[in-house]
Amino acid sequence: MTTLAEVARKAGVTAATVSNVLRERGKVGGETRERVLAAVRELGYRPNLTARALAEGQPQTVALMVSSIANPFYPAFALAVERAVRKLGYFLIVCNTNDDPEQERAYLDAIAGSLARGVLVMNADFVQIDELVKLRERGVPVVLCMWEKPDQPPPLPSVAVDFFRAGMIAAEHLIKLGHRRIGVVMGSELSGNHIWRYRGFLEGLKRAGLELPEGHTVFGHDTIDAGRNAGHALLAAVPDLTAVFASNDLPALGVLQAAAEVGLDVPGDLSVIGITDIALAHQVRPALTTVAVPIDESAELAVELITQMIRETGAPGGQPPLREASAPRLVVRASTGRASKAATGGK
Repeated sequence: MTTLAEVARKAGVTAATVSNVLRERGKVGGETRERVLAAVRELGYRPNLTARALAEGQPQTVALMVSSIANPFYPAFALAVERAVRKLGYFLIVCNTNDDPEQERAYLDAIAGSLARGVLVMNADFVQIDELVKLRERGVPVVLCMWEKPDQPPPLPSVAVDFFRAGMIAAEHLIKLGHRRIGVVMGSELSGNHIWRYRGFLEGLKRAGLELPEGHTVFGHDTIDAGRNAGHALLAAVPDLTAVFASNDLPALGVLQAAAEVGLDVPGDLSVIGITDIALAHQVRPALTTVAVPIDESAELAVELITQMIRETGAPGGQPPLREASAPRLVVRASTGRASKAATGGK
């Protein structure tokens, strides 16, 4: 591997001059600059970013911590973050925790402040808020992404999306279509990350004078397989359901599978709605009605916030900042339709 010193010898300059040219800093004459760049090209020199980070304590990377890279939402968010950080001259490190708190802690110990200038953490069940607060108190910029209740901010800088409102929007859509016998498939446990979506959905029912009967909710995990299993359990327990709300798109896709496997037509017999609007939502058949959240905007807000924190020095003080992304919006596709006259009492 070509070294900085070899480039300097080839160009007839000092190593410091080569460094200044590559980082576009300092006063270097045009002729000297061209000579250095010609030597870089000829020798195929590539900067050792890890060595630079360790030597200077200022890595040109930002880390993004996600719970499962197998979930299509996270690659979409990571791509949006990568585009934003590259515009600012940073590189992105993606850390996959597999919903494991110990793996989260290992990543934080390994990268925070040494290999990454700042850490973006996707809000998920595994996240240990106390550990992130301690990290921030040590001077490491940390931003919690996709916090789900903007009016109840966490003790960390964060980017929030109103998932409570997203749940309400889903309820309002099904009610408008005449559905009254509705079930819910949750992509988390009752105490998990999707709680605000669930509460928002219940609030939407309440405002219409409806309640969700006991036994009409199945709690589980945020995967297609879990949604399929939950869908089968729900449809077996309450066979006269006309609609199902799933707290995320992946379990909603699983409900579509379960409906097909028991011979139900979607949306003729059963309407299904999710939340997020991942790419698969419009690629499946029937295409999934969902409540879209602003992925690209949230990523850009998170990068703006983390770079602002990187520029600031000293211990953090005051109320941690919170940036709220645009409101969720309903995206109507083929998986929802009007409830049958039989289901609405002939109305």
